[in-house]
Amino acid sequence: MPVEFLTDEQAEAYGKFAEEPPKPELERFFFLDDVDRDLIALRRTQHHQLGFALQMCTVRYVGLFLGEDPLDVPWPVVEHLAEQLGIEDAAVHGPASDGV
Repeated sequence: MPVEFLTDEQAEAYGKFAEEPPKPELERFFFLDDVDRDLIALRRTQHHQLGFALQMCTVRYVGLFLGEDPLDVPWPVVEHLAEQLGIEDAAVHGPASDGV
């Protein structure tokens, strides 16, 4: 007989951003080091670079790639990554645009 380890609420929140990450977690999990930047630089456009960075850092934070709705990300996360990538207007390249 299988044993359920997660409550229904925990299962629903699994692999998603349950809330905006606090500043210490944002700085830890969404920091781009030199290796990250080298990988990101291989993407052709800022749109793709931001999307790649978002997926990579989301895996670090929630343990999975963005699932059903890859645009379901707290806006401060997008802004934090865009700032590190030198993208001035994240709205043009991030979830508020036509997709990541």
